[in-house]
Amino acid sequence: MTRDEETLAVALLVKKEHGARASVYVAEQIGAQVIAGDQAGVARWQEIASALAPLLKKSH
Repeated sequence: MTRDEETLAVALLVKKEHGARASVYVAEQIGAQVIAGDQAGVARWQEIASALAPLLKKSH
């Protein structure tokens, strides 16, 4: 599985598990990584957010 495929898989899981609050969940994860000082974690969750955005647009 490529990094892009993994990112998409995580985005799909977040959408499935959090539904309408998926974006809020991802934002909370980014915030937690910022507080922890984990730049790699911030970048990873930003990648997931980018993959999630079009999935949420498709569901409307």
